[in-house]
Amino acid sequence: MRRTIFDTPVVTQVLYAVAWLILRIIGWRTSGSPPDLPKFVIIGAPHTSNWDFVFCILFAFAFRRKIFWMGKHSIFRFPFSPLFRWMGGIPIDRTKPHGVVAQTIEKFNNSERLILVLAPEGARKRVTKWKTGFYHVAQGAGIPISVAFLDYKRRLCGFGPLLTPTGDIDADMRQITDFYATITGRHPDKFTTPEEK
Repeated sequence: MRRTIFDTPVVTQVLYAVAWLILRIIGWRTSGSPPDLPKFVIIGAPHTSNWDFVFCILFAFAFRRKIFWMGKHSIFRFPFSPLFRWMGGIPIDRTKPHGVVAQTIEKFNNSERLILVLAPEGARKRVTKWKTGFYHVAQGAGIPISVAFLDYKRRLCGFGPLLTPTGDIDADMRQITDFYATITGRHPDKFTTPEEK
């Protein structure tokens, strides 16, 4: 994969220290550890605020992980496109959902190392249900799903259980729902759990 902000000489080392300093000053803590695996999907939830992206980047440095994330292609325009790509951004066309899943699986299959953060809610506003692309990507690429979280109430970010898709998506989603039942987003009224109708 291409070089990003997470593996740029000198810059990366400085940002590791800066990220820890910022998090300590504002009172945020970490919980758990990311999997020591070359490839996996991270669930990025709850996703109810633009601040989620800022904290995601800070904690990526805090956990010393090179992550990639997907954003709608419309934000990858000059002059921001080079910056977003350097920060690990991958543009996607949301009008082609099945194509996105297939292309993402191909990216994993063609990469020796790839950690991809996906926000199943798909938007910062309240939605009726989660998008299941993250699940189908993990299943199709034969990789696990790391359940991560941002809990604004406790000022805590971290990693929960590592889930290997069984093919029984309803059962697997129930496990994910149980985990997120105690997590509070920045705007709790906008958070939808996987099984919510």
